[in-house]
Amino acid sequence: MLSACEDTPKGEPDAGVGGGAWDGGATPLEEYGNWLDKGPYAPCSVLEVSTPLRCEGLGPESFDLSACDTGALALVEQEGIYQAGQRYESRLQDGGTQVNFGTGIGFKLDGPGSGGTLASRPLISRRTEGGTFFISSGSTTGTAVSRVYAGCQRPTPETLTGCYVTCNNAGNVTQRGTFEAHRMVWHAGEPESSGGMTLVSEGHVALGKPVDVYVTKNHAYVVSVSDSLTGKAGGLTVFDVTDKRAPVLKKSISLPGDHYWNGVWAHEDALYVASDVAGIVVYDISQPAEPVFIRSLYSGEYGVHTVLVHGGRLYATANEGRTDIYDLANPLEPVPLQSISLPDQFISGGPHDQFVYGDRLYVSNAQGGYAIVDITRLDDTKLLGQYTYRDVYSHHSAVGTFAGRTIAFEGGEFAGSHLRVLDVTDPANIVKVGEHRLRPVSSIHNLILKGTRLYVAWYQEGVRVLDVANPTQPRQVAHYNVFRESDPGRTDGVFQGAFGIRLPGDGFIYVVDSARGLLIFDEL
Repeated sequence: MLSACEDTPKGEPDAGVGGGAWDGGATPLEEYGNWLDKGPYAPCSVLEVSTPLRCEGLGPESFDLSACDTGALALVEQEGIYQAGQRYESRLQDGGTQVNFGTGIGFKLDGPGSGGTLASRPLISRRTEGGTFFISSGSTTGTAVSRVYAGCQRPTPETLTGCYVTCNNAGNVTQRGTFEAHRMVWHAGEPESSGGMTLVSEGHVALGKPVDVYVTKNHAYVVSVSDSLTGKAGGLTVFDVTDKRAPVLKKSISLPGDHYWNGVWAHEDALYVASDVAGIVVYDISQPAEPVFIRSLYSGEYGVHTVLVHGGRLYATANEGRTDIYDLANPLEPVPLQSISLPDQFISGGPHDQFVYGDRLYVSNAQGGYAIVDITRLDDTKLLGQYTYRDVYSHHSAVGTFAGRTIAFEGGEFAGSHLRVLDVTDPANIVKVGEHRLRPVSSIHNLILKGTRLYVAWYQEGVRVLDVANPTQPRQVAHYNVFRESDPGRTDGVFQGAFGIRLPGDGFIYVVDSARGLLIFDEL
């Protein structure tokens, strides 16, 4: 999901006109990166029990836990899903040290006993009763990466801190530090929903892990990626949503050898699916409940991650590090127009998503940061500017005009990511003017900007609706907690919860959740 606009542009009004909420003035904010360093998370450390230090054989006695709170650890529930941020220090060549933060590791406790996972691997050791918290996963034979977590303190009923080590395939410790884990239940005191956000219906998706949705012709097209944990192949699921309160499953499609489908968009009678194998898969949806395969637009060895239609053109992010653009004069027969590759120093990770606004292409370029390209002439595109920060993984954005300023709402991905508000009026001098954070271990996925409201699919945080009439001060006005630990199929890891989101203009909000499938809400 990239835009709240229809396929045919209807103008780009200034969202700030008439409201008087913001005069365009802003104080530039310092960029600290995704993580705010408050020092080590816990007063513990790993003991040097062997040289070199190895994960094999490590137990609670392998850590200095003398300053830890065993009484509080005894209260840790024996069931739950957690997401953890990791802090560690590395030595620089000049002899100094540098503080680093991990992208976040999840773990899951299945109840009293030994069941659970750490970093999506089964636990090979677990002692979580009687004032001790110790879990490890990986391999006892040194054939896989191993992780060991030792709990130390319980600052709140929903958080746990401690120390950890990570080992390589040879079993030697490669990283050590402290962690802060948050149980991914609803925020303390927060209800299931607020702001009048009402769940109308939901539809189960049997294929893989649902990640995106597009709604047209009174049908919702949900795409799924293959799920390695369950073994389920991804594909396309079609719902008739004529009656929003009772969606009807019409079709499930999964192609042999091609079932990692991450993005979807439609234009007239054509449906475009982003495939990691086939590039772009084109279906004829003139009969909406019965998509007919037309062709695949192969886009190189690594396929396509996301697709977007704007102004009669199809934009696709090729996993090989470029954006491919097609003409849609005949929607079922896209014609290649141009491929845009950013300079080498900006393409680390390759483009993950894009947004078109005016004559500019806004590229969420993963580890390469957020880039703005002039596409006035496709035969002479120009990189206008780029914004990056420490631990960057630019994932998604939405752009609009407020008080005469061009404002980009940029969302990262992985633990520690949050919403950044960027003034991109002058692409050569991009300035951060606002931000909005939730738990430090959660991640944003997709954004939609509609007028002065920003709708965010925020993984375990569910759906968050922000009033951005004053973009320098985003303010939550509604939410819905879609993530529940008890939902069948919930696992550890950051990529759980709300993924895709659409507002097609029919008075409803469509969301896809990794476990619950298609969720339909009344539009606020």
